[in-house]
Amino acid sequence: MRALANQPHDQPTPEYSGVEFGQSAEGFPVARVGDTLLAMLPRKDREGLLASAWRVSRLLAELTRSDFYIYGSTLADEAAFRERVFETAEHKRELRGLDRRDARVHCNTPWGASQGATIYAEGIASHSAAGHGGFKLSTERNRLVHPMLRQNSGWYEEDVEWAIVALTFPQLFTSYEQKSADRTIRESFPDAWEAIHGRVLGACESMEKDRRNFEKQHVGDWIVISAITSAHEKGFVEVVAVLGGNRRSEERRFLVASDEYAGRGRFGFVIDETRHRLYDGPSSFVGWNR
Repeated sequence: MRALANQPHDQPTPEYSGVEFGQSAEGFPVARVGDTLLAMLPRKDREGLLASAWRVSRLLAELTRSDFYIYGSTLADEAAFRERVFETAEHKRELRGLDRRDARVHCNTPWGASQGATIYAEGIASHSAAGHGGFKLSTERNRLVHPMLRQNSGWYEEDVEWAIVALTFPQLFTSYEQKSADRTIRESFPDAWEAIHGRVLGACESMEKDRRNFEKQHVGDWIVISAITSAHEKGFVEVVAVLGGNRRSEERRFLVASDEYAGRGRFGFVIDETRHRLYDGPSSFVGWNR
């Protein structure tokens, strides 16, 4: 990929003085933000994969794909990569202005004994356990959470529910974290997001809402729950489907052309009984061999 020149923020400024752009030894864009490295790894399509690493001291021009071990979202182009780099720099700058402190807090969490905590403010702590973690809010703090999002226990796991804490106490989070939290609430808790913002989410604005609409639209259709390349019918995928995606209902097998099945949607492949052949022949699924 060709490096972009004369882009916004290229000239050093106090906010972005720690940002350095370059090209790796393998030709993909890289950047350094303090002790964090970011890269746009090439993919087969025109998009790139955001990757990062920490505390690698070598020159940017010496880096290779093997230096990066944390993978993130896809990037549309190099301009999107640069914006992500500057967003990271701003996030780090704002973090320095927040009063977060690490502490040892002896308590049990829903995921095991706390192995360490970060205190965000009085009554707001993020705990890490052996395999998971999350936030604990005091009773007083928990009362401030929107009723549609509130957990009576005061515990909010770190994968999705952390966003509830960030939404409730935005002053304790960076702009990047606030934006990520809003997106997480919109994707996972669309009813609450709509109630808070007073706006109905449209198609493609919430994965959870889109999933519900998909299930409602196809309640009477056969939805694929398992698939395997057929060893008996060349060029086809053997699939197992259930009505409406309900795994407790009757199962049927169908054959779908391999190239067609490759284009399946986010929520499952819908069988068209006028085109996809009901199949009762030898199976490539071990459990279906009678």
